[in-house]
Amino acid sequence: MNMKKIAAVLAGNTVYALAVSLFILPGGLITGGTTGLAMAARHQFGIPVAAFVGVFNILMFISGALVLGKGFAFTTMISTFYYPFILGIFENLLGGTVITGDPMLGTVFSGLLLGAGIGMVIRVGASTGGMDIPPLILNKKWKLPVSVTMSVFDCMILLLQMMFSNKEQILYGILLVLLYTMVLDKVLLIGQNQMQVKIISEQYEAINRAIQAEMDRGTTLLAGEGGHLRKPSYTVLTVVSGRQLSRLNDLVMGIDPSAFMIINQVNEVRGRGFTLHKVNLPAGQREDPLGGKEYK
Repeated sequence: MNMKKIAAVLAGNTVYALAVSLFILPGGLITGGTTGLAMAARHQFGIPVAAFVGVFNILMFISGALVLGKGFAFTTMISTFYYPFILGIFENLLGGTVITGDPMLGTVFSGLLLGAGIGMVIRVGASTGGMDIPPLILNKKWKLPVSVTMSVFDCMILLLQMMFSNKEQILYGILLVLLYTMVLDKVLLIGQNQMQVKIISEQYEAINRAIQAEMDRGTTLLAGEGGHLRKPSYTVLTVVSGRQLSRLNDLVMGIDPSAFMIINQVNEVRGRGFTLHKVNLPAGQREDPLGGKEYK
């Protein structure tokens, strides 16, 4: 794991701990995961949240290392030890600081911060540890879906907190889990959404060359045949960013106003020109990052 990934893991856990210390604990909110278990332990046995999280994370880390292997252990080690450490610091520094007394505002902002923090960690291929680990173990042992078991564990932890929570707190807790899950999904897709465009036109060759020359995007020609006239032709396939879509539309319409365009949003694109560096080929020659032909 390079320094950039380590920095992202540290930043994500810091944001996560900030949400817990600024909104969840002082606002009396409940949540799932390791933090939810720690809050139940604090209420029942008076154990400090940071201390419980530290011990529980270490136990889960050992279990994950034994079952899931050394590779998993390495990516999880930072979160396992750093999160309870920074949470303890924030608890001591911020004390009982209450930013808002409105439980809805507290739920919304804690959900935003939790989702952002967890997303920053997962984006670099690491784990936040704790309650992330049991679902992964169950998945490896019995092939149970990770998303399903994570949801089951979160619901069980929320129900566990019913012993010291009122009905409104339970509802806010459910809303919090749903909110940070949605934010997490959005964070994981930041900067990765691309637009896949298929262009059907008799001027496919001119459109193909124009996309390569004027937009510096790769293309692939897909062989096809008209469904009515049975005329053989090619469909131009390319992938552009959302910002480039308008320019691509103007370019295609300028060549063939009757062109048929199919546009789909894709969550991730890998390969030359996206996750791999472009290769500078000789003048007049371009490499096709989508795996199609090369043109001179």
